[in-house]
Amino acid sequence: MLDFSKPISFSKPMPNAFALAPMTNQQSHPDGTLSDDELNWLSMRAKGGFGMVMTCAAHVSENGQGWPGAMGVFGDQHISGLSKLAKAITDEGSLAIVQLFHGGIRAPEALIGQQPVSASDHAETNARALTTEEVQGLVQDFIAAAVRCQKAGMSGVELHGAHGYLICQFLSQEYNQRTDQYGGSFDNRTRFLREIIDGIDEACSDDFVVGVRLSPERMGLDFNEMRTLATQLMASGKIDFLDVSLWDSLKYPEDPAYQNKTLLEWYAELPRHNTKLCVAGNIRTGEDVSKVMAAGVDFVAIGRAGILHHDFAKQVTENPDFTPRQTPVSRRVLAEEGLGEAFIDYMSRWPGFVEGAE
Repeated sequence: MLDFSKPISFSKPMPNAFALAPMTNQQSHPDGTLSDDELNWLSMRAKGGFGMVMTCAAHVSENGQGWPGAMGVFGDQHISGLSKLAKAITDEGSLAIVQLFHGGIRAPEALIGQQPVSASDHAETNARALTTEEVQGLVQDFIAAAVRCQKAGMSGVELHGAHGYLICQFLSQEYNQRTDQYGGSFDNRTRFLREIIDGIDEACSDDFVVGVRLSPERMGLDFNEMRTLATQLMASGKIDFLDVSLWDSLKYPEDPAYQNKTLLEWYAELPRHNTKLCVAGNIRTGEDVSKVMAAGVDFVAIGRAGILHHDFAKQVTENPDFTPRQTPVSRRVLAEEGLGEAFIDYMSRWPGFVEGAE
């Protein structure tokens, strides 16, 4: 029988196999500082038994903000709130992880008040290509953000290299058309991410946990290249966990050349060395958790079910057959589960999630 309560052996131990996935919640103040609602939402998940609690994607540069109410980590003004959050999570015995990102073409011009930037020009969003010097400056922005997180007492960071945001745009054969050392070959397109990892490894202490989130496909990503990158990262000794966002953990790849295994199987078989493997994607019930863990991953990242039940981790540990409440749910239920008004409004955009939402 699977033991979900077995600790994960990072430098700072993770008490079980449940991570709260990083989720947009739009609850930060306009300047990116932590709000009481966001503190409550995240700390409740630590109290509910999640061994790792990850924040929403926090922008490392002012021009990287992806949506209203996003968490910022681009200035020292954010350290105070991060310190409060770190204490609230770690006091419950959980790891406190800030997800670091830059929106790139997904940082709306109307929101950031300037032309978006990316690996290359992108006509649809009016984004312009970063200069080589600007790319190197952004590498330093990621490193500085990680240092702030460590100063605030956070357990670590996760670099968001998935879902079409800036790091993913550099990895993509479609979005990256650069001709300098950050474009062209696989080694060049992965250079931006690798330089960020190298910089954090040098600037932060050995017990500071570092993870990377990757998408395995879509958005101009080559399936085999992403498996190669995953293998290289796990062999590097410079990251503690790889978080693969599968959208649906049991689906098959879109690439017709790789149809003999599920996405989960393709990644679970990779050599990990001392790196832990986490997967996310449509893991909604205790049965789903069991299926994914049985494939051999080290821990799971829970999204939707963690919204519906702040104590999903405790529930599944005590009852592997646990099934969350059905949607739609009332605003009252979501409020009781620790969501603030802004987050509930955001969830109202998810079809069939909130009662009475159009």
